[in-house]
Amino acid sequence: MSTSLEQRALKLSIMMTLLVSSLGVAFGLLAGSRSILFDGVFSTIDAAMSALALVVTRLIAREVSQRFQHGYWHLEPLAAALNGSILLLLCFYAFLNAIQGLMAGGHELAFGVAIVYAVVVAAVCFSMTAYQRRLNRDVGSEFVRIDMQGWLMAGLITGALLVAFVIALILERTPYAYLTPYVDSLLLAILTLAFLPVPIGIVRRAMKEVFLIAPSAIDREVHAAMAPVMARDGLLEYSSHVAKAGRGHFIEIHIVTRPDFAAERGVAELDEVRTAIAAGLSIPAEHRWFTVSFTADPAWT
Repeated sequence: MSTSLEQRALKLSIMMTLLVSSLGVAFGLLAGSRSILFDGVFSTIDAAMSALALVVTRLIAREVSQRFQHGYWHLEPLAAALNGSILLLLCFYAFLNAIQGLMAGGHELAFGVAIVYAVVVAAVCFSMTAYQRRLNRDVGSEFVRIDMQGWLMAGLITGALLVAFVIALILERTPYAYLTPYVDSLLLAILTLAFLPVPIGIVRRAMKEVFLIAPSAIDREVHAAMAPVMARDGLLEYSSHVAKAGRGHFIEIHIVTRPDFAAERGVAELDEVRTAIAAGLSIPAEHRWFTVSFTADPAWT
């Protein structure tokens, strides 16, 4: 059920993003605004990345295959890293473009057209943010969370553009009218700098999962779950290994037992130990690859 909700949210996001990107390109050309044009191109790339995310969520919903015996969870951070990297490069290129525009003396801008664009797009962005935040309380999807952050950031930036365009429109009727040609390039520079934390954060989180860096919260949870089990059953020691790839959690626990442990305990009791450990974990069973092994030889841990 959560996967279908996730896919529905991403489909709606793609359609709305394409609408916003079309408005950005059209109004950017009509108003002669690089900042609006950048906003439109940014949205176009975002729509493409949302489409990629949709494909990945459909793969994740599938059962494991002979070729992908651990499932498709690993595709989620790869798609997120690609998304963040492309947006990061776009921001860098647009920032250089803005600096070039400022050095060239700026250019004239139709502020009336720009204001209409900003009002419409800000309303769409904040509406999508509210919708996805409400939906993701039940879904808990990283893709929807990233998408929601994108809509929120776009809404805040477009709101800031609206304020700046209104101020610039007022400046045209004052002795400071000579400054208005610089407004668009200055806004583009500010816009790209404001966008930067979003792709940087996406890439940072995704690369942690690509490199299988152990999530500290999950590692602490495993140790907390093991403590009462080790004390209750008189087990000697254990080693644990955790990793996260998208919504998939990989947990391996190797327990060192006494030499006579296996003779005393049957398979059913070993499964009880596994069940007790699993009960101490908050990760849903469908989102974890959980392995517990028992050995009397520490070399196997």
